[in-house]
This record gives sequence, C-alpha cells and structure tokens, in this order.
Amino acid sequence: MTADRQNWLSLLATADTAELARLCDSAGIAAPHNLLRAPEIGGVMTRGRIGATGAPFNLGEVTVTRCSVRLETGEVGHGYIQGRDKAKAERVAILDALLQTGEHDRIADQILAPLCASAQQARQTRARKAAATKVDFFTVARGED
Repeated sequence: MTADRQNWLSLLATADTAELARLCDSAGIAAPHNLLRAPEIGGVMTRGRIGATGAPFNLGEVTVTRCSVRLETGEVGHGYIQGRDKAKAERVAILDALLQTGEHDRIADQILAPLCASAQQARQTRARKAAATKVDFFTVARGED
C-alpha cells in the first residue's frame, strides 16, 4: 500500500488545480474532517547531485503548502503541494484520507484515473514538442588527404 499511496499523493500533488477541483466537485467529495495541521505555507531546500552520483549540493528553496486532516472515521491524510494554494493542499489531504477508506475504488475511478490520463497526455505532448526540436549531429568525412 505504501507504493500505491506514494503514487496517488504524487499524482494529486502535481495535478492541475482547476481539474482537481472540477473532478472533486463532480464526484461529490465532501468528507467531514478535523484539521490536524491547518494549511500552511513554507519553504523547503531542494538538493541536487551532478550526474545523479556526485556530491549533493543545495539547489535552492521551493515554496510548499502542507495540510493534515483526520476524518471522523479516524483516517489521517496529508497533503504537500508545490506553491501557495491552501485549498489544494487541504483537498489533497482529504483525498489521501478518503483513499484509505472503503471509498478508495470510487475515488480511484472518478478522480485518479482521469488525472492519470491527463498526466500521460501532458507527458506525450512534452515528448512531441521535444522531438520536434531534436537535432541529429553527424560527422561528414570531407575526403581531404
């Protein structure tokens, strides 16, 4: 379940805000919950490695918003998103908690599946744009003696 949870949290955190809100509204997502950690904005230091194997270095700070909720049934959900959107962070936390309940299959079908399809479409679009700018370099023998 850990890998599944990592996947859905990643998908929800990177989803388009308007699309996520539209899908939640159309699915009727409204779960009574208590805020364990109200949405708050902060920063995290991102680290990098040259060539993915070199010594780590501080790349820079990124603004994040986090939120934690507990459903009335006891499940706890967390939402961490890049940026300053408190409503999205709370929505992600609620969905994370609901995905740990019997609502998992319904939410997976009505929210995660469309978000996954949108993410795949965005990857394909980026790949097509990148392929259009591809340059093939080759060496031509000039025949000079």
